[in-house]
Amino acid sequence: MAGKTGTNIKRVIKKIISWAGLFFFVLAAYMIYRQLSIYKPEEIKEALLSIPNNNLILACIASFLGYIALACYDFLSITYIKKKLEAWKWILTGFIGFSVSNNAGHAVISGGAIRYRFYTRWRFRATEILRMITFSGFTYLWGCCFLMVLAYAIIYNHPGDKSSLSGITTLAVTIVSGLLLLLYFLMVIFYRRPIFIKGVEFSMPSLRMAFAQIFLGATDTVLASLVLYSVVIPFVDVPFVSFLGVFVIAQILGIYSQVPGGLGVFEGLFLYMLPGEHNQAVLFGALIAYRIIYYLLPLVVSGILLVVYERYLVNLRFRRRQKPSEG
Repeated sequence: MAGKTGTNIKRVIKKIISWAGLFFFVLAAYMIYRQLSIYKPEEIKEALLSIPNNNLILACIASFLGYIALACYDFLSITYIKKKLEAWKWILTGFIGFSVSNNAGHAVISGGAIRYRFYTRWRFRATEILRMITFSGFTYLWGCCFLMVLAYAIIYNHPGDKSSLSGITTLAVTIVSGLLLLLYFLMVIFYRRPIFIKGVEFSMPSLRMAFAQIFLGATDTVLASLVLYSVVIPFVDVPFVSFLGVFVIAQILGIYSQVPGGLGVFEGLFLYMLPGEHNQAVLFGALIAYRIIYYLLPLVVSGILLVVYERYLVNLRFRRRQKPSEG
């Protein structure tokens, strides 16, 4: 009897975690609504119309490629746990997972709930999903650490940009990022024993996979910066290299703040650090366009995909129930 009760409890917990994915999707939609509701519809319309169509198209292309890179996090993490899965499945899960976590914040919980809902349907164990989520989180972290060091070096080597640095905070985060990256590679090269965290085994990846993590994490962030650069460049004369340095530092410090999407923190740091004198109203218009293209549109698309896929599963289960009765 006790065993049966324990099994029922486990099933209930699994159901709660699975449905939590839908909860976080709704939360993400609410967060993006909150982010954009502070602007009047006329302001949003004016911000978008002020940007040349070619730049908007370039921003959309960069956003599309950025989410492909984000979906590849799932492919790399599946490779890490030595599993195989059809490409459309990890692309779908990665795209929906990141479009939700980018807006809802707390990526491990919000994106993790989405992944649990999908991957358990494809016979992935909970411990495997946990290892995947952890590996993906570190992939993003190592990419950020690499770009943080690179971004600081970029800005430091541009004399005109030094005054725009946020002082000791940026320097401290850069030093910590460099030390973490160095420690990681030392462990990858020299530490080959498994690490156990609450009974879950984690092993160090190969050196080749560690480099793949940094490349993927950096590529994702560079593409995200291209989205904003595409809508800012009509109004700001700044080289992309300098812009990338400012973007990376503002984004990483915004993420460390744990505010969903870095809302407010990212904008404030970005406007403060961007070299030169600029029209703040125009830049805020470009930032609105960036929020819509990189956050809102992917969430809308992922919502449509989620509804279509869930509906497909309902119809599939219905047809399977009908077959025995027809026979």
